[in-house]
Amino acid sequence: MFLLPPSVWFPFPMQSLPRPPVVMTFSASDPTAGAGLQADLLACVSMGCHAVTVVTGVTVQDTAGVESVEAIDAELLEDQARLLLEDTVVDCFKVGLLCHVENIQAVAEIAADYPDTPMVLDPVLASGRGDNITNEDQRAALCELLLPQTTVLTPNSLEARQLAHQLLENAQVSMERAQQTLTEEAFSTLPLAVCAEAILASGCEYVLITGTHEPGQEVINTLYGPAGLVQEFRYQRLPASYHGSGCTLASALAALLAAGLAIPDAVKEAQEYTWQTLSHGFQLGMGQPIPDRLFWARQRPASHPAN
Repeated sequence: MFLLPPSVWFPFPMQSLPRPPVVMTFSASDPTAGAGLQADLLACVSMGCHAVTVVTGVTVQDTAGVESVEAIDAELLEDQARLLLEDTVVDCFKVGLLCHVENIQAVAEIAADYPDTPMVLDPVLASGRGDNITNEDQRAALCELLLPQTTVLTPNSLEARQLAHQLLENAQVSMERAQQTLTEEAFSTLPLAVCAEAILASGCEYVLITGTHEPGQEVINTLYGPAGLVQEFRYQRLPASYHGSGCTLASALAALLAAGLAIPDAVKEAQEYTWQTLSHGFQLGMGQPIPDRLFWARQRPASHPAN
């Protein structure tokens, strides 16, 4: 076999090669690549970042829903992450589905060792079709261990209410406005501003609550921060519900933070990118359409030419 000398295929010294921003993503594998680790990787690459990936679990799923989730052993999860962290500088953590309480504990310990590295947390509590893929213990661990270390949390409105319920029910935060509403029925209609207040009281710096599940002709996403409401973002409601929209948003946001953008700017840019991926979404299977994270790389003719 003929091989070119290194000076031909690698003409530059390693020190001179530009280094892209690096995101470390913790998530479960999704064989459709619509959500999970594969979606994180696609979104980060699309935003000009390099993603190093830590597998937290393996799922059996298609575009219609999740059939099963198998968690990776927490020690193996930690070994993956710590070896990478000893080898390279990570500019942002992105955390998705962790699959088990012990995995949540492991990620929390890793994040605590890198307090200057921002963390975007996508609290994946259910699949796109509504399959419950977390239990109460996992939600409690998420609230207790990860929320206090989170830079930006990106729940949809259903997840925001679940997390607020968890926090208030377990008295992890205390809020006068919600003390009379500690019932399942009341929490299903709890104002999102109150949910944000409860989440921020847990120690989370910012929360971006997405409004796809709320009524209205527009989707209203709202960013809250230490001083309360930061900004509302309004988007045209698209006709479909997409597999992996939350993963796309959180990963794009992590990539932009890794690149050094300020949080409000990164939140705005990540949402605009995500809306474009959804508007260019495609039907991979018989279930939900998939966001096209590489929409910008394709030329889509209006119609196919006749043969």
